[in-house]
Amino acid sequence: MKLYMHPASTTSRPVSLFAVENGIALEQQVVDIFTGEHLQEAFAKLNPNRLVPVLEDGDFRLTEGSAILKYLADKTASPAYPKELRARARVNELMDWFNTDFYRTYGYGLVYPQILPNHRRPSEESQRVTIEWGRAGATKALGILNDHWLGAKAAYLCGDAITIADYMGACYVSIGEIIRCDLQPYPNVVGWLGRVKQLRSWAKVNEVFNGFAASVKDQPFAGL
Repeated sequence: MKLYMHPASTTSRPVSLFAVENGIALEQQVVDIFTGEHLQEAFAKLNPNRLVPVLEDGDFRLTEGSAILKYLADKTASPAYPKELRARARVNELMDWFNTDFYRTYGYGLVYPQILPNHRRPSEESQRVTIEWGRAGATKALGILNDHWLGAKAAYLCGDAITIADYMGACYVSIGEIIRCDLQPYPNVVGWLGRVKQLRSWAKVNEVFNGFAASVKDQPFAGL
């Protein structure tokens, strides 16, 4: 199997983390999203959305990170994607929530307009309004994650065992580290993220991401 990815990509990192952590052999092809390689016609033939990650398994191709995680987990019969109907539905629910609610405000509303030039708004006023909207939405979403999805007793998103929802969610939440978001008001989130970061492969998989965060450590950002 071959994974087209970038090691700093929010949506690539969960797939890489799950694969490395679970001994899944993937040939990783880096697509340089910082130079716009993903926007070129050659990559568009693989994914017309011009986004990473993309998984190729023989003549079968998947272009969405959430679907790739589920496919790899099913292919390897991983307990991180439970077979029992309701347990699996809960994992799916959390992954959908991260993609359609959390990431929309936290990633695209708050973080990306500040760190990625192609996401910056065309005027200072529109940039300011976007970030204010993102901060409000991110604050609400983190509160929901802290109080509803996790709560004081949950070790992981879906109970006492790690699932692919945790792999995805932790990588999504960690992008706030780039703009130095303070998660201390969300102690359940801090505890959960810390547990996921204890995975033996976390530091290695996130090495490039952490390097990028370090490279912008002196830039001013509007965090939380």
